[in-house]
Amino acid sequence: MCILLLIVIAAGPTVAAGEARKSPPNIVFVLADDLESGTLPYFPNITQQLVRQGASFDRFFVTNSWCCPSRASILRSQYVHSHGVLTNTAPEGGFDRFNNLALERSTVGTWMQQAGYRTGLMGKFLNHYPGETAEETYVPSGWNEWAVPVRNLYTEYGYRLNENGGLVDYGWSEGDYLSDVLARKAGDFIAAGSEPFFLYLAPTGPHNPANPAVRHADAFSDAVAPRTPSFDQADVSGEPAWLQARPPLTAQAIERIDERYRSRLRSMLGVDDLVGSVIDKLRETGKLDNTYIFFSSDNGFHLGTHRLKQGKTTPFDEAIKVPLVVRGPGVAPGSVIREMAATVDLAPTFAALGGASTPSFAEGRSLEPLLRGQRPVPWRKNALIEFVRPLNQASAAQTPVPPYTALRTEQYTYVKYDTGELQLYDVVTDPHQLHNLARIADPALMQGLDQRLQAMASCSGAGCREADSR
Repeated sequence: MCILLLIVIAAGPTVAAGEARKSPPNIVFVLADDLESGTLPYFPNITQQLVRQGASFDRFFVTNSWCCPSRASILRSQYVHSHGVLTNTAPEGGFDRFNNLALERSTVGTWMQQAGYRTGLMGKFLNHYPGETAEETYVPSGWNEWAVPVRNLYTEYGYRLNENGGLVDYGWSEGDYLSDVLARKAGDFIAAGSEPFFLYLAPTGPHNPANPAVRHADAFSDAVAPRTPSFDQADVSGEPAWLQARPPLTAQAIERIDERYRSRLRSMLGVDDLVGSVIDKLRETGKLDNTYIFFSSDNGFHLGTHRLKQGKTTPFDEAIKVPLVVRGPGVAPGSVIREMAATVDLAPTFAALGGASTPSFAEGRSLEPLLRGQRPVPWRKNALIEFVRPLNQASAAQTPVPPYTALRTEQYTYVKYDTGELQLYDVVTDPHQLHNLARIADPALMQGLDQRLQAMASCSGAGCREADSR
């Protein structure tokens, strides 16, 4: 599970006639872990400092609704079939796969370094880092500052950090809470030096077990998971076998879902405090007005929706649609951007804002024109989602979903499983994706969507920017 927040400080690489050119932007990218859409109003700093002061994307999608493949796509601007990090665990996924394929030699970190940026990554990197292929002291290329947990990643207390190649153990006092430690380190990083910086902040909230800071332990005592039309879906008779096999939720299961929801909200308050701390430091150092702030997640999360007690890896919007909020120069406060975007678009956006070059393998689009109120034509019409079931039996047991490729368009979700089963939802008339139309849809529509899906699933490099606009 995962979430994402980005902060960029700068004027963009282009300026209007007569406008003074500012220094290159500093960029802070905060990625939360497993944050679903729809909860941002609970968090005061994110709401007041980002949503109200920036633009919200209402159709932003992941390439894979699982942490490690999604994060690899963010780092490299590649779809899963291109970067090859297929799951969270070795041998076909996780940090070991990323490392064995030498993918870290070219990431958004190295691109920004090459453009003259001081770079930092603090928090979660990739699942199971440092794995079997690296020592706990290993620091990948591309990062001048590194503070990443190597043990007890998700507990928020009692963990070990690799701090620039040195190992530091943190305990169970209030000051050891991971989000707070990251906030302090981020503040030091922001204040240091005068050169432009790129900071990737990746707290682990609200990932299970979603441990809150002590100060937040009693928050949201009355909150319950949203009872949307897809919650404990009543009729699954038209769905694929994996979903038909899910029994209705019991009263006890719903109680656990509600408690998990409360824990996740409490955990996110620590992330919200981190956001507030970063913004305070930017303001204190005089850098806030020249800053772009992006907030997003690596995947969404099910909490009772479609009969799933918890989890992700599905092609439903609860898992693949995530928040993206951007604040910065030229971004209209309180605005909504309705064009489709995807996590592969983040690294090219950072590069464009900072004047960095992207390699030919990059497959996403820069969102900079959208942030400046422009409406480029052609633009993305298709988002590709790919899921591969892990070989590791323990990991495979976490998800009932068979492998699939899926296409999310402005109107449809089209899913093609390795089992031969299909799903089709009209998200305009059926936004909660309750009525699978695959058996009754116009064959011409199905054929057209399948052709678009195949073009996306086989694309590479610049060809993906042609396939995504068909």
